[in-house]
Amino acid sequence: MGYLNKAEHDRVSAAVAAAEENTAGEIVTVLADRSDGYHDIQLGWAILAATTALAFLAVLPGFYLSLVDRVLGGWNHEWHPQAVFSLAIAVVVLKFASVWAIQFWQPLKYFLVPPPIKKARVREAAVRHFKVGADRRTHGRTGILIYLSMREHRAEIVADEAIAEKVPAEVWGGAMADMLVHIRDGRIAEGLAAGIADVGAVLAEHFPRAEGDVNELPDRLIEV
Repeated sequence: MGYLNKAEHDRVSAAVAAAEENTAGEIVTVLADRSDGYHDIQLGWAILAATTALAFLAVLPGFYLSLVDRVLGGWNHEWHPQAVFSLAIAVVVLKFASVWAIQFWQPLKYFLVPPPIKKARVREAAVRHFKVGADRRTHGRTGILIYLSMREHRAEIVADEAIAEKVPAEVWGGAMADMLVHIRDGRIAEGLAAGIADVGAVLAEHFPRAEGDVNELPDRLIEV
């Protein structure tokens, strides 16, 4: 099930059509559930937890061995090397498995992804979608992608070569801000429409619509 219903999709498509009325630019919109599965981050946290537990066992063996004795009934016994190694293996396996498994709860999994990694992978995903949906697909290289990734709570704007040469990347900050203020309150369609309007205004200033200009890319929102 997607984030937007048909009426909301239509609203975004109408916003794209309206924004393109005064510009030769072509706006593509993509709404993604997530930009990456972050399986490597999930694995990394599980390995870190397991090695940390093993390190504590190595530094404080007496404390943990006596703790195990109490758990097993309070009988102290001699810990021979084989038993100690078996305990170490059990600790590593259990700690790894528990931390790996708990990250299948998506809110925790995405909370544990470091923000710089989220930012980089959302950008990479946006560029991939741009290359498929807009890059070199317009006559004047005037395609631009608005990309929104819901799990990461991040958005990106990727512009084709002709736009990037005339419009500095920081100019899109206003569009991003106007878009996210709505999206944070759950008004996704309204946020996209606001961002599209801002992008359209910038494009109209630098790439005004010429007579006979045709719509080269679909106006519809792509939800993935």
